[in-house]
Amino acid sequence: MLKNRFFATLFVFMLLILSACGNSETDQADAKEKKTEPKAEPTELILATTTSTQDSGLLDVLLPIFEEENNVKVKTIAVGTGQALEMGTKGEADVLLVHAPKSEEELVTSGDAVNRKRVMYNDFILVGPKDNPAGISGEDINAAFQKITEVKANFVTRGDDSGTHKKELGIWTAVNIQPSGDTYISTGQGMGASLQIANEKNGYILTDRATWLAQEKNLTNLQIAIEGGKDLMNIYHVMQVNPEKHDMVNSKDAEKFVEFMVNSETQDVIESFGKEDYGQSLFFKYTE
Repeated sequence: MLKNRFFATLFVFMLLILSACGNSETDQADAKEKKTEPKAEPTELILATTTSTQDSGLLDVLLPIFEEENNVKVKTIAVGTGQALEMGTKGEADVLLVHAPKSEEELVTSGDAVNRKRVMYNDFILVGPKDNPAGISGEDINAAFQKITEVKANFVTRGDDSGTHKKELGIWTAVNIQPSGDTYISTGQGMGASLQIANEKNGYILTDRATWLAQEKNLTNLQIAIEGGKDLMNIYHVMQVNPEKHDMVNSKDAEKFVEFMVNSETQDVIESFGKEDYGQSLFFKYTE
């Protein structure tokens, strides 16, 4: 009887071992299958934005986070705000990140853009030669433009219909001056490249503070001349290109990008960007 019980127990034990081995092999096969299962191809999102967000390095920090979280590949087209907005009117971009509020509002009114939200701000500053031939300082940007014209100092303009260019033209209009001549140098380029030209030409130039801080170490001939004026705030908005008017846009990922830019985690990243390298934030989150 004991002998029969021993063999019966041994038989059950062997069955359990074989079953465990089988399950282990099955689990390993399942795990291998899951491991080798290909990841879905990322979708593509076209972002039209300003050169300042590119030149400052901010997008290099934000976009990888968005891409990883949403399995999206962002194609960035960094141009002047005017060109970015024009891409929106033609349906050539999915989402816009720009800084020319009046022109942005026109795009929303026309129905070409929707879901417009404030993201961040910094400010415009006027930088110029360290020997300061116009003798300007303080906060009064209008007086500075007038003085630069009077002494015929070099002034470098982007001339590219960007948000910064639009701001500059608004100041010239406010002081009733039509800039022209050899001392008014148009680059037709982005903020970083235009700052380099101002540095070479010993000229004054209006710039956003973020690009200035990011490029300052290479601009050895320039310094800040005017800053802090109440009219120099530089506000950035994000918005979707309207899918009801432009049916080829990637509206699903565009909406995700808008929400990503205004969520609290991204806003904290924006506010901290630049502090380690420059001792101050390059952009500030926008609170009501």
